[in-house]
Amino acid sequence: MTTEQAAPARRPTPIRATGRRRPTRPVGLFAVASTVLVVLCLLSVAVGSRQIPLDQVVRILLDRAAGGTDPQIDAIVWGVRLPRTVLGLLVGMALGLSGALMQGLTRNPLADPGLLGVTAGAALGIVVAIGSFGIATLYGYIWFAFAGALLASMVVYLLGGLGRGGSTPVKVALAGVAVTFLLNSVTSAIVLRDPDALNRYRFWAAGSLSGPDFGTIGQLLPFLAVGAVLALATAPALNSLALGDDVAAALGRRVGLVRLQGTLAVTLLAGAAVAVAGSIVFVGLVVPHVARLITGPNHRWLLPFTMVLAPSLLLLADIVGRVVARPSEVGVGVIAAFIGGPFFIMLVRRRRLAEL
Repeated sequence: MTTEQAAPARRPTPIRATGRRRPTRPVGLFAVASTVLVVLCLLSVAVGSRQIPLDQVVRILLDRAAGGTDPQIDAIVWGVRLPRTVLGLLVGMALGLSGALMQGLTRNPLADPGLLGVTAGAALGIVVAIGSFGIATLYGYIWFAFAGALLASMVVYLLGGLGRGGSTPVKVALAGVAVTFLLNSVTSAIVLRDPDALNRYRFWAAGSLSGPDFGTIGQLLPFLAVGAVLALATAPALNSLALGDDVAAALGRRVGLVRLQGTLAVTLLAGAAVAVAGSIVFVGLVVPHVARLITGPNHRWLLPFTMVLAPSLLLLADIVGRVVARPSEVGVGVIAAFIGGPFFIMLVRRRRLAEL
Protein backbone atom coordinates (compact mmCIF):
# COMPACT_ATOMS: atom_id res chain seq x y z
CA MET A 1 0.00 0.00 0.00
CA THR A 2 1.44 3.34 -1.00
CA THR A 3 1.71 6.38 1.17
CA GLU A 4 -1.07 8.08 -0.77
CA GLN A 5 -3.37 5.10 -0.17
CA ALA A 6 -2.57 4.92 3.56
CA ALA A 7 -3.19 8.62 4.25
CA PRO A 8 -6.72 9.32 5.44
CA ALA A 9 -8.80 11.38 3.11
CA ARG A 10 -9.00 15.00 4.21
CA ARG A 11 -12.21 16.89 4.06
CA PRO A 12 -11.82 19.99 1.94
CA THR A 13 -11.59 23.12 4.01
CA PRO A 14 -14.67 25.23 3.44
CA ILE A 15 -13.87 28.50 1.81
CA ARG A 16 -15.66 31.47 3.28
CA ALA A 17 -17.22 33.87 0.92
CA THR A 18 -15.04 36.95 0.73
CA GLY A 19 -17.05 39.66 -0.89
CA ARG A 20 -16.62 43.34 -0.51
CA ARG A 21 -16.46 44.39 3.09
CA ARG A 22 -19.71 45.93 4.24
CA PRO A 23 -19.34 49.62 5.07
CA THR A 24 -19.26 50.50 8.72
CA ARG A 25 -22.53 51.95 10.01
CA PRO A 26 -21.75 53.35 13.47
CA VAL A 27 -25.33 54.30 14.25
CA GLY A 28 -24.88 53.78 17.98
CA LEU A 29 -21.78 55.98 18.14
CA PHE A 30 -23.56 58.65 16.15
CA ALA A 31 -26.39 58.61 18.69
CA VAL A 32 -23.86 58.95 21.52
CA ALA A 33 -22.12 61.87 19.77
CA SER A 34 -25.47 63.56 19.21
CA THR A 35 -26.37 63.13 22.88
CA VAL A 36 -23.06 64.70 23.93
CA LEU A 37 -23.78 67.63 21.62
CA VAL A 38 -27.22 68.14 23.20
CA VAL A 39 -25.65 68.13 26.68
CA LEU A 40 -23.06 70.67 25.61
CA CYS A 41 -25.81 72.88 24.18
CA LEU A 42 -27.59 72.86 27.54
CA LEU A 43 -24.33 73.62 29.36
CA SER A 44 -23.65 76.45 26.94
CA VAL A 45 -26.95 78.03 27.90
CA ALA A 46 -26.44 77.37 31.63
CA VAL A 47 -22.78 78.40 32.13
CA GLY A 48 -21.64 82.00 32.26
CA SER A 49 -21.09 84.96 34.54
CA ARG A 50 -24.44 84.01 36.09
CA GLN A 51 -25.02 80.30 36.50
CA ILE A 52 -28.46 78.95 35.62
CA PRO A 53 -29.50 75.47 36.86
CA LEU A 54 -29.95 72.94 34.08
CA ASP A 55 -33.48 72.06 35.10
CA GLN A 56 -34.43 75.74 34.86
CA VAL A 57 -32.76 75.98 31.46
CA VAL A 58 -34.78 73.02 30.19
CA ARG A 59 -37.99 74.50 31.59
CA ILE A 60 -37.34 77.88 29.94
CA LEU A 61 -36.52 76.29 26.60
CA LEU A 62 -39.55 74.04 26.63
CA ASP A 63 -41.96 76.74 27.73
CA ARG A 64 -40.80 80.30 27.24
CA ALA A 65 -43.88 81.64 29.01
CA ALA A 66 -43.44 79.33 32.02
CA GLY A 67 -44.92 80.81 35.17
CA GLY A 68 -42.54 81.93 37.88
CA THR A 69 -39.56 82.44 35.56
CA ASP A 70 -37.20 85.27 36.49
CA PRO A 71 -37.47 87.89 33.70
CA GLN A 72 -33.75 88.60 33.95
CA ILE A 73 -32.87 84.92 33.50
CA ASP A 74 -35.34 84.68 30.65
CA ALA A 75 -33.65 87.64 28.95
CA ILE A 76 -30.19 86.09 29.45
CA VAL A 77 -31.26 82.77 27.97
CA TRP A 78 -33.23 84.02 24.96
CA GLY A 79 -31.34 87.23 24.28
CA VAL A 80 -27.71 86.20 24.82
CA ARG A 81 -26.88 82.56 25.44
CA LEU A 82 -29.28 80.77 23.13
CA PRO A 83 -28.23 82.82 20.06
CA ARG A 84 -24.61 82.22 21.07
CA THR A 85 -25.22 78.47 21.32
CA VAL A 86 -27.00 78.32 17.97
CA LEU A 87 -24.17 80.29 16.40
CA GLY A 88 -21.66 77.83 17.88
CA LEU A 89 -23.59 74.95 16.32
CA LEU A 90 -23.63 76.58 12.89
CA VAL A 91 -20.04 77.82 12.89
CA GLY A 92 -18.71 74.50 14.21
CA MET A 93 -20.62 72.61 11.55
CA ALA A 94 -19.32 74.96 8.84
CA LEU A 95 -15.68 74.73 9.91
CA GLY A 96 -15.78 70.96 10.37
CA LEU A 97 -17.44 70.31 7.01
CA SER A 98 -15.12 72.67 5.15
CA GLY A 99 -12.08 70.96 6.68
CA ALA A 100 -13.34 67.47 5.84
CA LEU A 101 -14.13 68.59 2.29
CA MET A 102 -10.69 70.11 1.77
CA GLN A 103 -9.00 66.97 3.05
CA GLY A 104 -11.13 64.77 0.80
CA LEU A 105 -10.79 66.90 -2.34
CA THR A 106 -7.02 67.25 -2.06
CA ARG A 107 -6.25 63.95 -0.29
CA ASN A 108 -4.19 66.13 2.00
CA PRO A 109 -4.43 65.37 5.77
CA LEU A 110 -3.12 68.86 6.57
CA ALA A 111 -5.90 70.65 4.71
CA ASP A 112 -7.82 73.12 6.83
CA PRO A 113 -9.40 76.52 6.13
CA GLY A 114 -7.12 78.18 8.67
CA LEU A 115 -3.93 76.51 7.45
CA LEU A 116 -4.46 76.85 3.69
CA GLY A 117 -5.25 80.55 3.65
CA VAL A 118 -9.05 80.38 3.27
CA THR A 119 -9.70 82.01 6.64
CA ALA A 120 -7.05 84.67 6.08
CA GLY A 121 -8.48 85.44 2.63
CA ALA A 122 -11.99 85.84 4.02
CA ALA A 123 -10.74 88.11 6.82
CA LEU A 124 -8.83 90.26 4.32
CA GLY A 125 -11.92 90.57 2.14
CA ILE A 126 -13.98 91.77 5.11
CA VAL A 127 -11.34 94.28 6.18
CA VAL A 128 -11.14 95.64 2.62
CA ALA A 129 -14.94 95.97 2.51
CA ILE A 130 -15.00 97.89 5.80
CA GLY A 131 -11.82 99.93 5.47
CA SER A 132 -11.97 100.80 1.77
CA PHE A 133 -15.69 100.84 0.96
CA GLY A 134 -17.25 101.60 4.34
CA ILE A 135 -19.49 98.52 4.24
CA ALA A 136 -20.57 97.56 7.76
CA THR A 137 -23.48 95.14 7.26
CA LEU A 138 -23.22 91.36 7.13
CA TYR A 139 -25.00 91.12 3.78
CA GLY A 140 -22.60 93.75 2.46
CA TYR A 141 -19.22 92.38 3.44
CA ILE A 142 -19.98 88.64 3.37
CA TRP A 143 -19.55 88.70 -0.42
CA PHE A 144 -16.04 90.09 0.07
CA ALA A 145 -15.39 87.23 2.50
CA PHE A 146 -16.45 84.69 -0.14
CA ALA A 147 -14.26 86.34 -2.78
CA GLY A 148 -11.25 86.48 -0.47
CA ALA A 149 -11.66 82.86 0.59
CA LEU A 150 -11.98 81.65 -3.00
CA LEU A 151 -9.01 83.64 -4.32
CA ALA A 152 -6.78 82.58 -1.43
CA SER A 153 -7.58 78.88 -1.90
CA MET A 154 -6.91 79.12 -5.65
CA VAL A 155 -3.54 80.80 -5.08
CA VAL A 156 -2.52 78.17 -2.51
CA TYR A 157 -3.40 75.26 -4.80
CA LEU A 158 -1.60 76.86 -7.74
CA LEU A 159 1.54 77.46 -5.68
CA GLY A 160 1.36 73.98 -4.16
CA GLY A 161 1.29 72.42 -7.63
CA LEU A 162 4.40 74.18 -8.95
CA GLY A 163 7.73 72.46 -9.30
CA ARG A 164 8.80 68.87 -9.78
CA GLY A 165 6.41 66.21 -8.59
CA GLY A 166 3.30 68.36 -8.74
CA SER A 167 1.12 68.93 -5.74
CA THR A 168 2.02 67.18 -2.48
CA PRO A 169 0.55 67.58 1.03
CA VAL A 170 3.72 69.22 2.35
CA LYS A 171 4.02 71.66 -0.58
CA VAL A 172 0.37 72.67 -0.31
CA ALA A 173 0.70 73.14 3.45
CA LEU A 174 3.82 75.29 3.04
CA ALA A 175 2.11 77.34 0.33
CA GLY A 176 -0.88 77.80 2.65
CA VAL A 177 1.32 79.01 5.49
CA ALA A 178 3.12 81.46 3.20
CA VAL A 179 -0.13 82.83 1.74
CA THR A 180 -1.65 83.10 5.21
CA PHE A 181 1.26 85.16 6.50
CA LEU A 182 1.17 87.38 3.41
CA LEU A 183 -2.58 88.01 3.70
CA ASN A 184 -2.32 88.65 7.43
CA SER A 185 0.39 91.23 6.76
CA VAL A 186 -1.78 93.01 4.21
CA THR A 187 -4.71 92.88 6.63
CA SER A 188 -2.60 94.39 9.41
CA ALA A 189 -1.44 97.19 7.12
CA ILE A 190 -5.06 98.08 6.32
CA VAL A 191 -6.46 97.94 9.85
CA LEU A 192 -3.65 100.06 11.29
CA ARG A 193 -4.90 102.96 9.14
CA ASP A 194 -8.62 102.49 9.88
CA PRO A 195 -9.87 102.50 13.50
CA ASP A 196 -13.24 100.99 12.57
CA ALA A 197 -11.65 98.12 10.67
CA LEU A 198 -9.16 97.67 13.52
CA ASN A 199 -11.94 97.23 16.07
CA ARG A 200 -13.65 94.60 13.93
CA TYR A 201 -10.34 92.89 13.16
CA ARG A 202 -9.63 92.46 16.87
CA PHE A 203 -12.87 90.53 17.08
CA TRP A 204 -12.03 88.33 14.10
CA ALA A 205 -8.42 87.74 15.08
CA ALA A 206 -9.34 86.01 18.36
CA GLY A 207 -12.56 84.38 17.20
CA SER A 208 -15.72 84.83 19.24
CA LEU A 209 -19.31 83.63 19.36
CA SER A 210 -20.60 86.57 21.36
CA GLY A 211 -22.52 89.47 19.86
CA PRO A 212 -24.72 88.17 16.99
CA ASP A 213 -28.44 87.81 17.63
CA PHE A 214 -31.08 85.68 15.93
CA GLY A 215 -31.42 88.31 13.20
CA THR A 216 -27.77 87.93 12.22
CA ILE A 217 -28.05 84.14 12.41
CA GLY A 218 -31.06 84.27 10.09
CA GLN A 219 -29.04 86.21 7.54
CA LEU A 220 -26.21 83.68 7.77
CA LEU A 221 -28.38 80.57 7.61
CA PRO A 222 -29.09 80.46 3.83
CA PHE A 223 -25.37 80.48 2.96
CA LEU A 224 -24.58 77.75 5.47
CA ALA A 225 -27.57 75.67 4.35
CA VAL A 226 -26.51 75.78 0.69
CA GLY A 227 -22.90 75.00 1.63
CA ALA A 228 -23.93 72.04 3.80
CA VAL A 229 -26.17 70.59 1.07
CA LEU A 230 -23.37 70.88 -1.48
CA ALA A 231 -20.92 69.30 0.95
CA LEU A 232 -23.12 66.32 1.78
CA ALA A 233 -23.94 65.81 -1.90
CA THR A 234 -20.23 65.34 -2.69
CA ALA A 235 -19.80 62.44 -0.21
CA PRO A 236 -20.13 59.59 -2.79
CA ALA A 237 -17.80 61.39 -5.19
CA LEU A 238 -15.22 61.94 -2.43
CA ASN A 239 -15.12 58.17 -1.86
CA SER A 240 -14.27 57.76 -5.54
CA LEU A 241 -11.67 60.54 -5.50
CA ALA A 242 -9.89 58.76 -2.65
CA LEU A 243 -8.96 56.07 -5.21
CA GLY A 244 -7.34 58.63 -7.51
CA ASP A 245 -8.58 60.94 -10.23
CA ASP A 246 -8.18 58.33 -12.99
CA VAL A 247 -10.14 55.69 -11.12
CA ALA A 248 -12.81 58.23 -10.19
CA ALA A 249 -13.16 59.23 -13.84
CA ALA A 250 -13.38 55.55 -14.84
CA LEU A 251 -16.19 55.13 -12.30
CA GLY A 252 -18.13 57.87 -14.06
CA ARG A 253 -17.27 60.80 -11.81
CA ARG A 254 -16.79 64.19 -13.42
CA VAL A 255 -13.72 65.11 -11.41
CA GLY A 256 -13.63 68.76 -12.42
CA LEU A 257 -17.28 69.26 -11.56
CA VAL A 258 -16.81 67.52 -8.20
CA ARG A 259 -13.89 69.76 -7.30
CA LEU A 260 -15.84 72.85 -8.39
CA GLN A 261 -18.81 71.83 -6.25
CA GLY A 262 -16.56 71.11 -3.27
CA THR A 263 -14.71 74.40 -3.67
CA LEU A 264 -17.99 76.30 -3.77
CA ALA A 265 -19.14 74.53 -0.60
CA VAL A 266 -15.86 75.33 1.19
CA THR A 267 -16.10 78.96 0.13
CA LEU A 268 -19.66 79.33 1.42
CA LEU A 269 -19.04 77.49 4.69
CA ALA A 270 -15.66 78.96 5.63
CA GLY A 271 -16.43 82.46 4.35
CA ALA A 272 -19.71 82.69 6.25
CA ALA A 273 -18.14 81.31 9.43
CA VAL A 274 -15.31 83.86 9.33
CA ALA A 275 -17.72 86.70 8.55
CA VAL A 276 -19.72 86.11 11.72
CA ALA A 277 -17.25 84.51 14.18
CA GLY A 278 -13.76 85.45 13.06
CA SER A 279 -10.66 83.28 12.76
CA ILE A 280 -11.07 79.94 14.54
CA VAL A 281 -8.37 77.41 13.76
CA PHE A 282 -7.87 73.66 14.28
CA VAL A 283 -11.57 72.78 14.29
CA GLY A 284 -11.57 71.92 10.59
CA LEU A 285 -8.19 70.22 10.93
CA VAL A 286 -8.65 67.99 13.97
CA VAL A 287 -12.31 66.98 13.89
CA PRO A 288 -12.27 65.17 10.49
CA HIS A 289 -9.38 63.02 11.72
CA VAL A 290 -11.27 62.15 14.89
CA ALA A 291 -14.35 61.30 12.82
CA ARG A 292 -12.21 59.19 10.49
CA LEU A 293 -11.02 57.11 13.45
CA ILE A 294 -14.68 56.21 14.05
CA THR A 295 -16.08 55.86 10.53
CA GLY A 296 -13.08 55.01 8.40
CA PRO A 297 -12.68 56.69 5.00
CA ASN A 298 -16.37 56.47 4.05
CA HIS A 299 -17.44 60.08 3.55
CA ARG A 300 -21.12 59.14 3.71
CA TRP A 301 -20.59 58.74 7.46
CA LEU A 302 -17.52 60.92 7.87
CA LEU A 303 -19.31 64.15 6.95
CA PRO A 304 -22.34 63.62 9.26
CA PHE A 305 -20.03 62.71 12.15
CA THR A 306 -18.00 65.83 11.48
CA MET A 307 -21.19 67.91 11.58
CA VAL A 308 -21.81 66.61 15.12
CA LEU A 309 -18.26 66.50 16.53
CA ALA A 310 -17.11 69.92 15.28
CA PRO A 311 -19.88 71.90 17.06
CA SER A 312 -19.19 69.82 20.18
CA LEU A 313 -15.54 70.90 20.18
CA LEU A 314 -16.43 74.53 19.53
CA LEU A 315 -19.10 74.68 22.24
CA LEU A 316 -16.73 72.99 24.70
CA ALA A 317 -14.07 75.59 23.91
CA ASP A 318 -16.62 78.38 24.36
CA ILE A 319 -17.74 77.02 27.73
CA VAL A 320 -14.16 76.70 28.94
CA GLY A 321 -13.44 80.26 27.78
CA ARG A 322 -16.27 81.58 29.94
CA VAL A 323 -15.09 79.71 33.04
CA VAL A 324 -11.30 80.18 33.08
CA ALA A 325 -11.36 84.01 33.23
CA ARG A 326 -14.66 84.69 34.98
CA PRO A 327 -16.27 87.26 35.06
CA SER A 328 -14.62 88.11 31.72
CA GLU A 329 -13.98 85.48 29.07
CA VAL A 330 -11.35 84.17 26.66
CA GLY A 331 -12.15 84.04 22.95
CA VAL A 332 -13.30 80.70 21.63
CA GLY A 333 -10.60 80.78 18.96
CA VAL A 334 -7.87 80.88 21.61
CA ILE A 335 -9.34 77.98 23.58
CA ALA A 336 -9.94 75.95 20.41
CA ALA A 337 -6.25 76.34 19.52
CA PHE A 338 -5.21 75.17 23.00
CA ILE A 339 -7.49 72.13 22.76
CA GLY A 340 -6.96 71.28 19.12
CA GLY A 341 -3.21 71.82 18.83
CA PRO A 342 -1.98 69.17 21.30
CA PHE A 343 -4.71 66.77 20.20
CA PHE A 344 -3.60 67.01 16.59
CA ILE A 345 0.04 66.46 17.61
CA MET A 346 -1.08 63.30 19.39
CA LEU A 347 -2.87 62.14 16.23
CA VAL A 348 0.23 62.76 14.12
CA ARG A 349 2.41 60.78 16.56
CA ARG A 350 0.01 57.85 16.67
CA ARG A 351 -0.73 57.68 12.95
CA ARG A 352 1.25 58.45 9.81
CA LEU A 353 -0.77 61.10 8.05
CA ALA A 354 1.17 61.10 4.81
CA GLU A 355 -1.96 60.81 2.68
CA LEU A 356 -5.61 59.84 2.91
